[in-house]
Amino acid sequence: MNDIIKAMIERRSCKSYKSDMLSKETIDKIIEAGLWAANGRGLQTPVIVAVTDKETRDRLSKLNAAVMGANNDPFYNAPVVLIVLAPAEHPNRVYDGSLVMGNLMLAAHSMGIGSCWIHRAKEVMETEEGKAILASCGLEGEWEGIGNCVLGLPDGPLKEAQPRKDNRVYYL
Repeated sequence: MNDIIKAMIERRSCKSYKSDMLSKETIDKIIEAGLWAANGRGLQTPVIVAVTDKETRDRLSKLNAAVMGANNDPFYNAPVVLIVLAPAEHPNRVYDGSLVMGNLMLAAHSMGIGSCWIHRAKEVMETEEGKAILASCGLEGEWEGIGNCVLGLPDGPLKEAQPRKDNRVYYL
């Protein structure tokens, strides 16, 4: 089996992380893979905000938990959050951003790094505090949060994959 298909089959969401920070080189390699995702008309509109500062990461976690109505860390202690955003007016924003998210998670897996797609990026980035976080790194205007890709070293084994359901493919 080729390495790409093997990674697609074996990758699992990680829901428990060590607090050890990843190297900038590792984060940059994962980001690069995200930037090479397929995208509509080759416009390359999604952007990635890499959050490695613990204070900002914790602010984002609290905002995300508030949207969810919870009081826990929805980022599972992961030290890195990659926020994928796309211009709000772009018709392919969700599709293009989702492909970026998939590439990020597959790249992380290929490097032995745990990852998980955490929802509520859209709602968090619509808040005044979310907009202020974006403005602090130079992102002005209307951006839609597509997803948060959390990264880190897994703190324990990942769950086994569930068997694939039958009757999900139809040929014409």
